[in-house]
Amino acid sequence: MPPATGSPAPAGARRRDPGRRERILTAAAELAARRGFHTVGMADIGAEAGIVGSGIYRHFDSKDAILVALLDRVMARLQDGATRIVAESPDDRSALSALVRDHIRVAIEDRSVLAVYHREIHNLPADDRRRLRRLQRHYLEDWVHVLAPLRRDLADGELRLAVHAAIGAIQSTLFFRSGLPADRLTGLLDAMTHACLGVEPTADVNRE
Repeated sequence: MPPATGSPAPAGARRRDPGRRERILTAAAELAARRGFHTVGMADIGAEAGIVGSGIYRHFDSKDAILVALLDRVMARLQDGATRIVAESPDDRSALSALVRDHIRVAIEDRSVLAVYHREIHNLPADDRRRLRRLQRHYLEDWVHVLAPLRRDLADGELRLAVHAAIGAIQSTLFFRSGLPADRLTGLLDAMTHACLGVEPTADVNRE
């Protein structure tokens, strides 16, 4: 006989709450950015997220699994943005400016997660570390690909140096709190990053 409508679900049939998973990741990123991931325990993450520590294990098998999920998320956001930008931009200069601005946006909005990426990637299991490093290299190649036609005066190694300098300029904000309003910080980073690349920025349609 089928169960009556509205009857409780059988034991073990609980659904995982995606909102709770997100709270766990956000809490872990904020704690790790403040204290370093190695000093943070599962109970600390649970307390920060407002979840009983044991409840975390319904979403993640271990603290390492939380770290991998955090770093996967931020790399996916950057890579997905770069793929879309390169495909949709009308020319290389527009694509480069869009890449700069997308990275600035991620650095400001996901500051704690990017900070964790730079501090903790060396603590990952080897396979995950290699996979994320490979994604990082692919992301940098998107920048090099659109910069090369704009800076034909630069050799390959010089192009890559310019890209690393530009991204480093953006990510300096991960470890230095300027206290500047977001709009002012964004504008300064935009100008400084384009200066590292040696390319005049296009108009930022999102700010007009």
